Amino acid sequence: MAEGPLSLPDTNAAWFERARRVIPGGVDSPVRSFRAVGGRPYTVARGQGAYVVDVEGHRYVDMVQSYGAVLLGHANPVVTRAVSDAAASGTSFGAPTRGEVMLAEAICSKVPGCDQLRLVSSGTEAVMSAVRVARGFTGRDVVVKFDGCYHGHADTVLAGGGSGVATLGLPGSAGVPRSAVADTLVVPYNEVPVLGRDVACVLVEPVAANMGVVLPAPGFLEGLRRACDAVGALLVFDEVITGFRLHYGSASTWYGVQPDLWCFGKVIGGGLPLAAFGGRRDVLGVLAPDGPVYQAGTLAGNPVATAAGLAVLESVGPDDYEELSRRVAAFAHGLQDAASSAGLDVQVPLAGPLVGLFFATSPVRSYPDARDAAGNGLYASFFTEMIRRGVVLAPGPYEAMFPGMAHGDAELDVVLEAAASAARSLAAGRG
Repeated sequence: MAEGPLSLPDTNAAWFERARRVIPGGVDSPVRSFRAVGGRPYTVARGQGAYVVDVEGHRYVDMVQSYGAVLLGHANPVVTRAVSDAAASGTSFGAPTRGEVMLAEAICSKVPGCDQLRLVSSGTEAVMSAVRVARGFTGRDVVVKFDGCYHGHADTVLAGGGSGVATLGLPGSAGVPRSAVADTLVVPYNEVPVLGRDVACVLVEPVAANMGVVLPAPGFLEGLRRACDAVGALLVFDEVITGFRLHYGSASTWYGVQPDLWCFGKVIGGGLPLAAFGGRRDVLGVLAPDGPVYQAGTLAGNPVATAAGLAVLESVGPDDYEELSRRVAAFAHGLQDAASSAGLDVQVPLAGPLVGLFFATSPVRSYPDARDAAGNGLYASFFTEMIRRGVVLAPGPYEAMFPGMAHGDAELDVVLEAAASAARSLAAGRG
C-alpha cells in the first residue's frame, strides 16, 4: 500500500523532497531543476505582477515569468477575471466554442500571411503538427533544423536542441530511435544551408531564444526564405517564444520575412496550456477533416485557456510594446554596465523586450558560441548571487529573461542593483 503524504515543514527543501517521492527528479520539466546551478528549486506559493513568493515567504523579482508565457504579470486581474468567468460556464466540452474562434481571429488579424490556424495545448504539439503538415503538403520527408534551437520534445526535432537539452548536456534523448531522426538534418544557426528537393521544411526560431538569446544575422532569415522558394520547401517559424513577445505581432513582421507556417504558444495562452500552428490557407487545407493529414486533441481550444489568451491580446497594443521595449533597452544597457564595471565580460543581446545574458568576451552568434559561454560556469555563480539578493533568473544558462508589462522601472532598478552587487561578488571571488 502506498504511504500517505508526509507531514513536513512548509519549506522549499521539504516540498522538493516530497516532490521527489512522486515526480521524477522532483520537477515536471527538467529545465526547472537546479541541476545546472546547484542547490534545490524554490517552490512557488503565489505570484503578483513582477513578483513571486515561495513557500517560505521569500519575495523575488521574477525574470522568468513562466518562461515568457506571462506577459501582463502574475495574477493580472484582467486575466484572472476572464479565467474565472470562463470556468464558471464549464472547463471543457469536446465541441466547438466561441472563444477558440475569437482567439484564432485575433491572432490571424495581427499576423499578416497567417490565414488560418489550429489550436493545440503545447508548443511541442504545435511544432510536431506543423512538421506533419509540411510533410503532407510537400510529399517530402526531410526536415532541416538548426543547432541549438529547441522546438519541443517530439522525437523528430529533439536532435541538436537547446534549452533544457543543452542545460543538462544531453545529445538528444535516450528513447528516441535513430529512425525517428533519420530525416532530420541539423545545420549551424545563422548559416543558410543548401537545400535539396527532398526537404519538406526548414524549421527555425527567428530569434534563437533557447540557447540564450541569439539574434539572426543580417540576411539570414531572408536567405532561408529564398532557399526554400528555390526548391519548393516550406519555411516554418517557431514563434512559441517570439510571437506577441517581441511586439504586437510576430517576428515575421518584426523582421519583414514571412514564413509559410507559424508555431505560437506561451503568450497566446495567457499563462495557461495553449499553443497554435497556422499559416497559408492552401497549406492548412491538408488538415483533416478536409485533407489527409490527421491531427487532433481532446483539450485543443480549451475555453478557459482561450479566454485567458484573448484577454491578454486584447489588453495590449503597439504603444504598450514600445514602452516596454524602451524600459527593457535601458535595463539591458544597465545590466551590461553593471557587469562591466565589476570587471566581468558579458554580452546582453536584445530583441525588443527579449533579453539574453552571456558571460563572454564577444557576441554570441551560434550554438558553439553559446556553449562556450555556458561552459565557464559564471552563470551558475551569478544565478546564486542574484537569488540571494531577491531576483530569480532561469536556472540554466541557455534561457532568456522575460521582463513584461508588470516590470516597471522600479522593479528593473531592483534587478540592476542586485546585478551590480552580484557582479562585484563574482569578480572578488575570481580575484
